[in-house]
Amino acid sequence: MLKTLHQIASIGIVTEAPPAADDSLRLREGLQEQIRAVLGRALCIRHVDAGSCNGCELEIHALNNPLYNIEGLGIRFVASPRHADLLLVTGPVSRHMEIALQRTYRATPDPKLVVAVGDCGCDGGIFGQGCATRGGVAKVLPVDVAVPGCPPPPVALLQGILTAIAARAPDNPTHKLAK
Repeated sequence: MLKTLHQIASIGIVTEAPPAADDSLRLREGLQEQIRAVLGRALCIRHVDAGSCNGCELEIHALNNPLYNIEGLGIRFVASPRHADLLLVTGPVSRHMEIALQRTYRATPDPKLVVAVGDCGCDGGIFGQGCATRGGVAKVLPVDVAVPGCPPPPVALLQGILTAIAARAPDNPTHKLAK
């Protein structure tokens, strides 16, 4: 044991030099700047369940946990569509929720974004279109981004939200900001 300790003391610490800092890895600041450039403040999301099985809702709740921490990115959920910039709609639109969803859309101030979540939100999923459902969200509202999956993982949800924001960025030639 003394021989090993003597060898450690004589050689010293042998490790690789630490890597240099890489500013391109600072996603958080870049995302916050992009959101502020588009909206002038934090992105506010109103989630609307139009008739889902709650699988997508579990993944949406995971966005708020410490692993994904979307509040740290400048994205937060709000209770009123009047405070929202983006509607996150899950489930096939049931006939009973169609009018409520349209009212929520009209109550959201311009410029507004709509993200359809899950296979059901994209095209009706296993429920399709029938006597109880209208099908996907796009049959009721104009959809900016569709995030497929049953349910989509939190990373895909975050990617869909950021894709909707990127489409509205001032430096994007296809953006449609209301004047």
